[in-house]
Amino acid sequence: MAYEPPFTLTSEILSRVADIAEQVGRLTAQPEQGMDLRLRRVNRIRTITGSLAIEGNTLSEEQITAILNGKPVLAPPRDVQEARNALLVYEQLPNWQASHEADLLAAHKLLMTGLLDNPGQYRSGGVGVMQGDKVLHMAPPASRVRELMQQLFAWVKQSNAHPLIVSSVFHYEFEFIHPFADGNGRMGRLWQTLLLSQWHPALAWLPVESMVHEHQAAYYDAINNSNKASDAAPFVLFMLGCIQQALVAVLEQNAPVNASVNAPVNLKTPQAILQLLADNPALTRQQLADRLGKDLRTIGRAIKKLQDVGALQRRGSDKDGHWQVMNGQAE
Repeated sequence: MAYEPPFTLTSEILSRVADIAEQVGRLTAQPEQGMDLRLRRVNRIRTITGSLAIEGNTLSEEQITAILNGKPVLAPPRDVQEARNALLVYEQLPNWQASHEADLLAAHKLLMTGLLDNPGQYRSGGVGVMQGDKVLHMAPPASRVRELMQQLFAWVKQSNAHPLIVSSVFHYEFEFIHPFADGNGRMGRLWQTLLLSQWHPALAWLPVESMVHEHQAAYYDAINNSNKASDAAPFVLFMLGCIQQALVAVLEQNAPVNASVNAPVNLKTPQAILQLLADNPALTRQQLADRLGKDLRTIGRAIKKLQDVGALQRRGSDKDGHWQVMNGQAE
């Protein structure tokens, strides 16, 4: 029987998948898939900085940009080597297939050259995830790694689940197996980006890793909660939230490209709010005020009116939730 990773499709997960699909549709409908070369470069640097920072790398975005431009950087040699390797790896991203085990091993070799004795090879010994003196997770024995990874790749090839789900489940299962002696976190995040990019190419430039870095404690909590539940759902939900936030950030970057959508004209404030939120449901009240040139009290009154007539609903918390435009209309 083919291996099936344990994960539960909750209503919240399905709702986030639907929201992300809508956001991706808006992003890919924009010129140059919503991101010019300058923004792609900025987001790639942000991605690499975030992913390395999670593992303790001290380099800033400015320093990694300098390394990309071939300029000298005063920093620990290992940090510089990690950045150089990561820049090469992300440059090679379009050349790999996410369902090919050989490509994963090649990527790890490139990522860990000069940092590990045997890059590109599965570990030969035991490994655990530690927090101080506390063992958070003991990975499966080395003798099972190749079999477990082959099962995981077989599942990726045959799964009918949405790519957003597949990429997140793969990421969790990869971290659970911990197949390498080092570099597992970076590789898990890289391979989820690859899986996402092969669903929609624009997502190759999405700085999801920077969002993971911003919520690093929650990232590890999500892994631990999935380990305890023997269910990837908590981790899937967390990663979908990071993807949502990264998409919001990119759509914000592209505001000048979409001026006709982002700044509705000749509309009353409630109608303009609905138009903006239909395009980007994650906008905050302050962002709405900035777009429309109104004060927060005016935006607040308009939102209340929209909610009272059933044209607008808030889903989730003020911090992590989003707006949902309903069928109702505001006068």
